[in-house]
Amino acid sequence: MIYLASQSPRRRELLAQLGVQHQVLRVDVLELRSPSETAVHYVQRVARDKADAGWSGLSDRHLVTVLAADTEVVLGDQVFGKPGNAEEARAMLHRLSGRTHQVLSAVCVIDESGRREALSRSEVSFVALEAEDIERYVASGEPFGKAGGYAIQGRAAAFVRHLSGSYSGVMGLPLCETAQLLGLRHAT
Repeated sequence: MIYLASQSPRRRELLAQLGVQHQVLRVDVLELRSPSETAVHYVQRVARDKADAGWSGLSDRHLVTVLAADTEVVLGDQVFGKPGNAEEARAMLHRLSGRTHQVLSAVCVIDESGRREALSRSEVSFVALEAEDIERYVASGEPFGKAGGYAIQGRAAAFVRHLSGSYSGVMGLPLCETAQLLGLRHAT
């Protein structure tokens, strides 16, 4: 049995895209970056903490796998989490406008044989956004609950001038790395 330690509908859809049947585990993990923590270490630690929380919450771990992930948008050394309100979403989109940023997506898998981890790094370049574009996008409600305040699989696809890396990683679960961690040779 595979358990996904995430409430993200995008991660559930992406895991299903691999043909992996799974159940969702609700985990509560503090996602707070310490001042000395690099963006890479932060995203990896949060994915690991989610997997650990899911694993420790199971009473029967025989033939069980727990999968967790974390995705963050990074510009310079600043990590853009999920905007808490419209003002934060606007500020994030203004900062990303006309620039190239990184999207880090860490995956952690725990089963009886131990813990395995992978990291996907992608670069996303946005076109220069007009204030009206940002206002319309924020008014759509799509930025909320999304790292960096945008969903590449939604309306924000029109903002992306170039993507280098993993499209599914930018969505929240890098499928190539996930398939490898789960031991899937061929996605069908």
